[in-house]
Amino acid sequence: MIRRLRAPLIVAVAAVSLSACIGLGGKTPPFLLTLDADAAPAAGDARTAAEASTLTILIPTAPQKLRTTRIPVQQDGSSVAYVKDAQWVEAPSRLFQRLVSETVSARTSRVVLDEGQYLTAPGEQLAGQLMEFGVDARTNEAVVVYQAMLVAAGGKSVTQRRFEAREAIGAEVEAKPVGEALTRAANKVAGEVTGWLGGQ
Repeated sequence: MIRRLRAPLIVAVAAVSLSACIGLGGKTPPFLLTLDADAAPAAGDARTAAEASTLTILIPTAPQKLRTTRIPVQQDGSSVAYVKDAQWVEAPSRLFQRLVSETVSARTSRVVLDEGQYLTAPGEQLAGQLMEFGVDARTNEAVVVYQAMLVAAGGKSVTQRRFEAREAIGAEVEAKPVGEALTRAANKVAGEVTGWLGGQ
């Protein structure tokens, strides 16, 4: 009797696992959001830098509410909801890191690397925390707050600076206008970070 039941049981478990993987019964968002850089490096633009002169831009850390592809809405000082049917193509910290990298590459002459590209010493490192990347329901604005930390080559010095940008969303807190407002705010922060790096 035990032998007869074993095979059907395995099939049933496999069926449950498969339905969990493909999300049967779950609602798929109508589209996925991403961040488009206002400035991007030109194709074929070759650059050379000594090892210590490169800039490695790291993926920022983020609080728990941003460790998801959903967009948080800060209702008040203690409660958070999420925008309905709004979802990023990947974690916002990774999207923001790529946006900053593209902006710095486009607007400066620096050789910009990410943490998976350097082989030995990474030169200067831009790290930090993406503290806010969502909606403030109290002001109906998209908010991006980035606490940047620039570490000199060899770790000889550390400089910190906080950047913040806000963009009005409009009457409805919906996926498309929220994504567009966050893109504008993220590009503002990326531009300010680039200007700051140029003055270092």
